[in-house]
Amino acid sequence: MTPTLAQPHLPRAGTTPRGVDRCARARDWAEIQERMLVPLYEAVYERLDVGGGTRLLGLGCGSGLALLMAESRGASVTGVDTSAPERLALARERLLPDTSSDARRRGRTRLVEGGPADVSGPDVPLFNMVTAFQPIGCMAGDSEGLSGLLEATVPLAGRGTPVVLAGWGPPERCTTSSVLKVATKLAEPLRSTGSWRPALRDDLEEVAQRAGLKPDGSGRVACPFGYADTESAVRGLLSTGLFDAAVGATDQVQVDKELTEALHPHKRRDGTVWMPNVFRYLIARTR
Repeated sequence: MTPTLAQPHLPRAGTTPRGVDRCARARDWAEIQERMLVPLYEAVYERLDVGGGTRLLGLGCGSGLALLMAESRGASVTGVDTSAPERLALARERLLPDTSSDARRRGRTRLVEGGPADVSGPDVPLFNMVTAFQPIGCMAGDSEGLSGLLEATVPLAGRGTPVVLAGWGPPERCTTSSVLKVATKLAEPLRSTGSWRPALRDDLEEVAQRAGLKPDGSGRVACPFGYADTESAVRGLLSTGLFDAAVGATDQVQVDKELTEALHPHKRRDGTVWMPNVFRYLIARTR
């Protein structure tokens, strides 16, 4: 798996700070940040042999890169998202372009602004794979609601269907953890939901257990965050939404300044920014 260095580009769930251009933020996510998780998507799809017989439901599909990769392997993909319409619009550009003349492709690709219930129906075949790739385990409260979402998904999947959850690895193996701490420092005294916290060993297992799923294997994947320059790094990290509480507690200028300073130790001689990380995934199955 070859890590990708994000190139410069022209100008989440949660409450975006006032004054932020949500469309620009979504595009920064799609063009700069999302690609950092490509090794995770690849590892999961390879392990579960995603291909022509796969009917995949992506929860919180965002701008759709993971779905696009599954589709390229021959899978039929459905993506749902309730919290990021700007990202979902980009997913439609990627997966359902107006200029596409491939009716067969459009017939096996579906994107819905909503939840699992919005893609159910008597004529919809059961899904045989479910993914929730938005990583949890670095922000207080970032798994809230996920168990309920998974519970609502179970009736749409056959028995024994793999459900994939993703999370940050141990802080000592995630260089980006030191940068994310800026969010907590600036967000005080608002430390609660939305502030950084170190990933815990059983974060994913606890979510699966609450949803009534049975763990059936896990893995760790190197997902380095590589950026062409500091400006790209700042924009990419801001696009995750992890710094929104800090922006709300201070202001955008202060967050940009301190984030730039935190990135300085990770800047290389050629101006690129490089932060090795490890992400974890859990495969749980419906009962």
